[in-house]
Amino acid sequence: MPYFVGVDLGATNVRAAVADGDATLVGSDRRPTPRGPTGIHVTEAVLDAVRAACEDAGVDPREVRAAGVGSIGPLDLADGSVDGPANLPDSVGTVPLVGPLSKLIDSEDVHLHNDTVAGVIGERFHADRNPDDMAYVTISSGIGAGVAVDGNVLAGWDGNAGELGHMVVDPQGRRTCGCGRDGHWEAYCSGNNIPEYARMLAEEDGGVDTALPLDDADFSAKDVFEHADGDEFARHVVDQVGFWNAVGVTNLVQAYAPLVVYVGGAVALNNPDEVLDPIREHLETDVFNNVPELRLTSLGDDVVLRGAVASALTGGTGDRSRR
Repeated sequence: MPYFVGVDLGATNVRAAVADGDATLVGSDRRPTPRGPTGIHVTEAVLDAVRAACEDAGVDPREVRAAGVGSIGPLDLADGSVDGPANLPDSVGTVPLVGPLSKLIDSEDVHLHNDTVAGVIGERFHADRNPDDMAYVTISSGIGAGVAVDGNVLAGWDGNAGELGHMVVDPQGRRTCGCGRDGHWEAYCSGNNIPEYARMLAEEDGGVDTALPLDDADFSAKDVFEHADGDEFARHVVDQVGFWNAVGVTNLVQAYAPLVVYVGGAVALNNPDEVLDPIREHLETDVFNNVPELRLTSLGDDVVLRGAVASALTGGTGDRSRR
């Protein structure tokens, strides 16, 4: 029986899974992502996670036919590596992935993707209709998107297509993104940036009456959403975040004309109505042509891992006919 491996390499955790030819998971592993000191240590964690998942499945790694990896970026597809991941220490540098993983499973069939591209591959594979035109958007600690157009999953020449969180949504550039540029979608709406956006709005209002712990070092996006029903200022912040999310998704829809847009990531999964409803409302009024269906991901926080497995099964496309 052929077996396939999927890997989800995030800034917090490394996850690996083994699946059979029917995409049924038969083994898995999860462990913290090392903070260094070098990229090789991260590579070793990935390889150890794959070995452990194979052991859990009772499978020798050399029995694995193909592997898919959904990873934090930026990627270097030519080298098969992650090149200086933004959310890990600078000392990490390059994280080799394709070569070491190929050697472990004794197969050249290893596919490396940006994590949101892996997400759209997973959604496409598991969707009812396996649509050729669709998108997956993650709203989490960062923001990004994976897109399939005419059955082609868009990766970009270096593997970094879909960095829509760094699309300018606010031409006034009132917020600086973690990447150092101004006005980016991620600077307003990611889980890491919503608290800072709330503080900025409070400053612009010259002081507000709110139960939000704005001065607390542990103030988080969770606080904003939890107070939105009873706190006028928290509701204002959530409404503004909803507006910028709608701008971002509207631009995505106009650029790629997907039939369906799936949304995932911790912010969306934990607050589905507050995140999706404003986007739906704006899509109905702001999209010039086809208004897509907007859905919360059906794969939960497994979407990247499931996408990596689907990539291994389908040669990197998510198209079930290529199994």
